[in-house]
Amino acid sequence: MIEQNLSLLLVVIPLLAAPVTAILPGSRVPWLCTLIITWLCFLLSIWQLSVVIDGDIISYELGGWSPPWGIEYRIDALNAYISLIVAGIAAITLPFALRTVEKEIPLRQTGLFYAAFLLCLVGLLGIAQTGDIFNLFVFLEISSLSSYALIAMGEQRRALTAAYQYLIMGTIGATFFLIGIGFVYSETGTLNMMDLHQLLLPIYDHRTIHTGFAFIVVGIALKLALFPLHLWLPNAYKYAPSVISVFLAATATKVAVYAMLRIVFGVFSSEFVDITPTNHMFIVLGLSGVIVASIAAIYQDDVKRLLAYSSVAQIGYMVLGMGLATTLGITATVVHVFNHALMKGALFMACGALVYRVGSSQFDKLEGLGRKMPWTFAAICIGGLSLIGVPGTAGFISKWYLVIAALEQQAWLIAFMIVLGSLLAVVYIWKIIEIMFFHADSASTTAVKEAPISMLVPMWVLVIANIYFGLNTELMLSVANTAAQILGVSD
Repeated sequence: MIEQNLSLLLVVIPLLAAPVTAILPGSRVPWLCTLIITWLCFLLSIWQLSVVIDGDIISYELGGWSPPWGIEYRIDALNAYISLIVAGIAAITLPFALRTVEKEIPLRQTGLFYAAFLLCLVGLLGIAQTGDIFNLFVFLEISSLSSYALIAMGEQRRALTAAYQYLIMGTIGATFFLIGIGFVYSETGTLNMMDLHQLLLPIYDHRTIHTGFAFIVVGIALKLALFPLHLWLPNAYKYAPSVISVFLAATATKVAVYAMLRIVFGVFSSEFVDITPTNHMFIVLGLSGVIVASIAAIYQDDVKRLLAYSSVAQIGYMVLGMGLATTLGITATVVHVFNHALMKGALFMACGALVYRVGSSQFDKLEGLGRKMPWTFAAICIGGLSLIGVPGTAGFISKWYLVIAALEQQAWLIAFMIVLGSLLAVVYIWKIIEIMFFHADSASTTAVKEAPISMLVPMWVLVIANIYFGLNTELMLSVANTAAQILGVSD
């Protein structure tokens, strides 16, 4: 019976723990509480995926109100997979957080910091769990509001500006999303996603539905940081506390990708997409993001900003898979969501270790640091190889499937652009390697030591995962194929 309650427990447990964490004394006690909660959520998410991976569905009716009248948490392989990614990254990030939070966050704010972290986790897990489109909006705002607070806690004063920029863009995105929901609700009278899917079928030609769809897509695109709506992301990742850069880079935009997949294909369906310019828009914006953001990354003088622009490029790959709208395309998108969480989690942890030792992620402060911090440098190299898409790493699998999906449609130019994006990634990853290893030591790196073991262990867990899932692809590809079937995508 407890399997039916897993979806609720994943949201309720961190939600109840957040206010408790906020009032706990010191820095270690709130951290320990958050660590326990995140690992509990991780274990529950594994259990949840094991229940639904073979095609079963978990449905939980909140308050005993049957859908579509009440809010339903409806779990299938796709959202269980996303919940596992979010909870897993949170669990791995918390050991890493101990040292960085003690250094970057004032003691009096530590409890509030971890409380906001748990609320962000609640929002991201809730987006994945819910089967109600308005409830998705609520959880989207919970995660966004807590993210604004977490980013604003960064050491530099510009963290407040970055949080404010994110707030403005996020508010615009939320407004668009809510207006879109209003249009759809006015025509259907329901907010349940499964019910919406059935009721929308006979009214696809209604102008109100097309308008609502456009508002929803733009709203999610802002949250997703889809090019050219990405302007909030580089500063947010740059000035956020190191552990928050790790967590948001590995989870937040991936959950937004899930929301886009679920609504575009799960609520409206691929047939509706075919009668709109959505596919073409996704392809154009996805490819533009890959190329433009990759070029922008090359010209950065800060590792965090470089990786932030790289994230915009990787989002472009995911959206491109949606635009192809085939089984292979959606499979590539879903796999890349997982792979990108692994590679960006590892790379931002390595960057956090650099900031911990030298107090900066500027290139001129990192010269020769690779020889002083060999384990951190090796993590950057392997994470960079996965980001490029070198065979034997996780990043190769999703890009390979994306290329095959493009070639399947004889879209030779798209396939070429995908490869070009990887070549551009070689340039900016090499830039980091060159500065850290081949440049002479700077004055700031003379006495630098390797990062503490509490930071290296979670970093290398993700590094090893990049290699393991690059060689053993069966599980992720199986889940991704199931996800494409759930979304009703066919070739």
